[in-house]
Amino acid sequence: MSMSMASSRFLHQHSTNLFNNNYHFTNKPSSIRITTPSFKPISIKCAATTTQIQTPPPPTAQDRVFNFAAGPATLPENVLLRAQSELYNWRGSGMSVMEMSHRGKEFLSIIQKAESDLRTLLDIPSEYSVLFLQGGATTQFAAIPLNLCTAEDTVDFVVTGSWGDKAFKEAQKFSKPKLIWSGKSEKYTKIPSFDDLDQSPDARYLHICANETIHGVEFKDYPTPKNGSGILVADMSSNFCSKPVDVSKFGVIYAGAQKNVGPSGVTIVIIRKDLIGNAQGITPVMLDYKIHDENNSLYNTPPCYGIYMCGLVFEDLLEQGGLKEVEKKNKNKGEILYNAIDESNGFYRCPVEKSVRSLMNVPFTLEKSELEAEFIKEAAKEKMVQLKGHRSVGGMRASIYNAMPLAGVEKLVAFMKDFQARHA
Repeated sequence: MSMSMASSRFLHQHSTNLFNNNYHFTNKPSSIRITTPSFKPISIKCAATTTQIQTPPPPTAQDRVFNFAAGPATLPENVLLRAQSELYNWRGSGMSVMEMSHRGKEFLSIIQKAESDLRTLLDIPSEYSVLFLQGGATTQFAAIPLNLCTAEDTVDFVVTGSWGDKAFKEAQKFSKPKLIWSGKSEKYTKIPSFDDLDQSPDARYLHICANETIHGVEFKDYPTPKNGSGILVADMSSNFCSKPVDVSKFGVIYAGAQKNVGPSGVTIVIIRKDLIGNAQGITPVMLDYKIHDENNSLYNTPPCYGIYMCGLVFEDLLEQGGLKEVEKKNKNKGEILYNAIDESNGFYRCPVEKSVRSLMNVPFTLEKSELEAEFIKEAAKEKMVQLKGHRSVGGMRASIYNAMPLAGVEKLVAFMKDFQARHA
């Protein structure tokens, strides 16, 4: 019986006795005899189940897998451990970063340092603003034309993969985009010669996707816009901070953080200041760069914890020696993996033209496609996960971002050679 039911029954029983049995009145009003009720004590027990919470043993490095996911992707182990140590009480503040006011001095120090370190990493000129936003790079597909042009302006697109194609289609709602080159007919395996691009002389900007996550195509150099405004816009989501970039060549660089620099939820926009403040009248307030620039990315509550994590990653990249050193490591990892594919006598195949192969996302197929499911299954048993290719492409894809250690790539290559020896 529950405690509330027992209490209710007790009160009902004894109130009835009180009024019906225990008060005795004589016929003489001056003589009232009251008999004190005799209560028998009863015991009310609350039956509560005591649950023992088992605290799991602390994880070790041996419990970690090599995560080849395209995003959200692996993060540096030392960054995760530092975040873990600061999770409950950030640097003596008595609060977790997740609990802080985004306008308090503690979080202001976090976002300001994150921006400062990013500026150092990419050598961002002072005439550029850095914005920490939300909505992913996909939201920027609309924000770019809304902020940079009118609904009647022409904008040029070079489409080298699925994400460039999505950006082109979204821009159709807010501008007059022109597709000056597309690699779709060749299944997005190459990048055009810049001299062959038929650019529009009146285009407001030229848009590219610097690294196509799904198809593994990466720009090794960047085209120069031949229009009057000379604005180059780049989606750098999947190779952001993987190598040095001359920011001054671009009007806008934007990137979702969940590949190379942090958890999902943060979008970084680097924009030349003279391009801010000309948004179309229909632009929602949350897509207006001017609003975010004037409020230092704090117009509304930003993704605070994600920005904090990005800041830790920026610190880590600086400690590694900056993006030149990071690029050397990425080139080494890419060379090892691509060599394993190219030297497999066709057992493994990468469809992308060699000169534009991505150092971040390596797609490959098996000569015997019926073995691909077995490859992925066996790799997972060896603690190498998320190797399945994107659903639109198939095959396999190994995303080897900054945080993927060399040991992960070496283990994958050893597994690939062993798998080939058993199935060739």
